[in-house]
Amino acid sequence: MAFATRCFVRAASSAAATAAAKKLIVKHVTVIGGGLMGAGIAQVAAASGHTVVLVDQSDEILKKSTKGIEESLKRVIKKKFADKPEAGAEFIEKTLKNLTTSTDAVAVVHSTDLVIEAIVENQEIKNELFKRLDKFAPEHTIFASNTSSLQITQLANSTTRQDRFGGLHFFNPVPMMKLVEVIKTPMTSQKTFESLVDFSKAVGKSPVSCKDTPGFIVNRLLVPYMMEAVRLFERGDASKEDIDVAMKLGAGYPMGPFELLDYVGLDTSKYIIDGWHSLEPNNPLFAPSPLLNKLVEEKKLGKKTGEGFYKYK
Repeated sequence: MAFATRCFVRAASSAAATAAAKKLIVKHVTVIGGGLMGAGIAQVAAASGHTVVLVDQSDEILKKSTKGIEESLKRVIKKKFADKPEAGAEFIEKTLKNLTTSTDAVAVVHSTDLVIEAIVENQEIKNELFKRLDKFAPEHTIFASNTSSLQITQLANSTTRQDRFGGLHFFNPVPMMKLVEVIKTPMTSQKTFESLVDFSKAVGKSPVSCKDTPGFIVNRLLVPYMMEAVRLFERGDASKEDIDVAMKLGAGYPMGPFELLDYVGLDTSKYIIDGWHSLEPNNPLFAPSPLLNKLVEEKKLGKKTGEGFYKYK
């Protein structure tokens, strides 16, 4: 009996070791999109020892992205290496050494383990990108989208690697925010899911898992909350100023819903709620807002345009 038990334990250990060996350890990362999110993801991946290629449409965009990363790294070392300036300088040097840029996504994906897409929130454009890269990326390469509002399953269906496709939703600003939502579709393999979780931990984040439901966890709770605040204001039940004060002082939130809407961008919020409304037109949580629509139509999009629900100098 003892012999049989030992054999069973050895067999189980061997099986676990084999499974672990099959799990992809991400070393080479390609990030598509040099905006705030893409640059942030590239930064944390490079800072944690990964070889990273940041891709965008022009060298001008990529120069701006690289400059932003360098400035962000300087802010990081002020906190992380406050008493060790030499170690801070070495950290920046090592991070930037791990990072290169390119305007040719097809040319760089042939040797990557993980592709993270962080481009414009447009289903058609994302689908076209993944469809094209799918033809050139190695078989083992995992594809992931940083989308905050689109269905991962629909993006995965534009490729032939649905089992090697998932969501990696980082939060802005990426170097500061610890959370990553790891999204598993019905087709995502366990091996792929575990590789994405391991990668999230490797870049210093705290991963949470969620099925492919609209908005995942954070935005599924946050966006309806912000929209309900707008409806409260639309009905004349309370002023936007008092609603913001109430949620900051009463709920302990760092920003009120209207301040947050202006920070996120009213066009972004409208895009998300319109997309969810088209998926579930009878869900009252996803009902569009006439006031939000009006402000977006008037190009009052929040802080980035100088005016949204509030005016900014």
